[in-house]
Amino acid sequence: MKKLLVFLVSLIVVFGCARVSVQAPKEPIKVDISMRLDIYQHVQKDIDAIEGIVSGGKTEAQSTEGGQSLLFSVVSCAYAEDAGLSPEVEQAALRRKARAQELSRGQAQGLIGESKLGLVELRGSDASGSFAPLVQAENEDRLAIYRALAAKNNASLESIQKVYAQRLQKDAPAGTPIEELQADGTYQWKNK
Repeated sequence: MKKLLVFLVSLIVVFGCARVSVQAPKEPIKVDISMRLDIYQHVQKDIDAIEGIVSGGKTEAQSTEGGQSLLFSVVSCAYAEDAGLSPEVEQAALRRKARAQELSRGQAQGLIGESKLGLVELRGSDASGSFAPLVQAENEDRLAIYRALAAKNNASLESIQKVYAQRLQKDAPAGTPIEELQADGTYQWKNK
């Protein structure tokens, strides 16, 4: 019986153990590492700088006590060198600042809307009225800004417009008609 048991264990050991063969691959191993540079981070900084000019408001780094903090002075100086806004963009932003109050008044009345592409459109009863020259001038300056940002960031004009439109719609006063994305992928005008 012992011989039979030893024989069976021997058979199991001999035939039961798998052999593993390790061989080098015929071709070298290739690792494909893809990186996505998120340009929208840079675009967002430019948008913040431009809208800071338009609104004339305080930035987040500025002190809430009414003065300027040391951090704000250092950061704004460093960012001004890094932002690289062209003179054309700065001039367009200053022209937008000059008409911002009148534009906000028309938006709050529901007569001027913010489109999905960051342009303003006449809405409601003033479709061809007193706000038409204002809307045309605003859209010309916005398009100049969008084109400059697209060229600076090597992005498509439409992608810049969509990113900028989100900011403009968020900052629009209550009552502004806004072209919103719906769940089915279409856009529909709604009042903010």
